[in-house]
Amino acid sequence: MQAIDAPAAPISVSLADSNPLVLSAMSELFDRDPRFSLVATSATAEGFLGMVMRVPVRIGVVDWNVPILGGQKLIEVLREQANAPRFVVYGDDPKGEVARQAMLSGAAGFVGRNTPVEKLLETCLAVAQGQMVFPFLDIRELQADPIHSLTRRERALLEALSQGLTNKDLARDFEISANTVKFHLSNLFEKLGVSNRAQAIAFYYSSRLPGERSQPR
Repeated sequence: MQAIDAPAAPISVSLADSNPLVLSAMSELFDRDPRFSLVATSATAEGFLGMVMRVPVRIGVVDWNVPILGGQKLIEVLREQANAPRFVVYGDDPKGEVARQAMLSGAAGFVGRNTPVEKLLETCLAVAQGQMVFPFLDIRELQADPIHSLTRRERALLEALSQGLTNKDLARDFEISANTVKFHLSNLFEKLGVSNRAQAIAFYYSSRLPGERSQPR
């Protein structure tokens, strides 16, 4: 991690965690640190979403399993919004999969619950300054994953295909022309290395991350 300068003004932070003990401990941690300004806390993803839509913050610290949406969906929804916070996921990750999924979803950092609390503070400072902070991940694997190369629209198209929608259905639901549907599907098939919709659907069900869903169009 690069050297971190002291912020000129306190960094605004909101927290989301389903465990009341963890949420209380994190609240106290940020509340007593003059480098941060704790704006709000929530035990649910929906509560967090409502808070930051009303009062934007620079950093969001979220539990990956926060109910009901979950951390992944929460990050993917908010990253499309103006003034979205930069996210640090705070959770258990014995196999390293959560950190990987968090990065793919758009989080800027990950901190394991088994690390010293100071690590969470330092990560939030670094993320507020534009850094990405993750434990070791094989970036080659991330780059080799075809799903990682898809645009948001292409992910939504792939999920729509998996639900059995025809080109006519896609044109209607996405509010685009039939030719535009064919163009997008051609690009999608090329990125996935498949030649038809049946193969694309098979790829979707065999290769998507556990619990991963595309966002609404």
